[in-house]
Amino acid sequence: EKEIGRDWETQYRNWATPKGALALLAALQSKRGLSAESQALLLKLMTEAIPGAKRLKGELPAGTVVAHKTGTGGTQNGITSATNDIGILTLPDGRHLAVAAFVSDSAANDDTRYAIIARLAKAAWDRAQSLGR
Repeated sequence: EKEIGRDWETQYRNWATPKGALALLAALQSKRGLSAESQALLLKLMTEAIPGAKRLKGELPAGTVVAHKTGTGGTQNGITSATNDIGILTLPDGRHLAVAAFVSDSAANDDTRYAIIARLAKAAWDRAQSLGR
């Protein structure tokens, strides 16, 4: 982050795609690539994360378990480079849903960017619920 403060372009060299983030979440959920202890710790930390309450969690039913990680880039000349949240949502029937929301190079204010992410998560949640098992 210190580097980004010195060189705005640095953040554009430190990136992931939503597809890559979903693959990472799938690996985490299926316990690939980490020891059982590391996987449990990472999911615990992601579930207990306080930042981002208005993002993926924003429009989900109260009490929904969400293991997530936010990401936020800098703002320059009114443009915020990144407002992201990726996570694993636990549906009421125990199924899991991976969601990755990336808002890039946006002139919208914080609340608008957060609402976009919250609406995307809620739409995914609603669709998964309608499909059932």
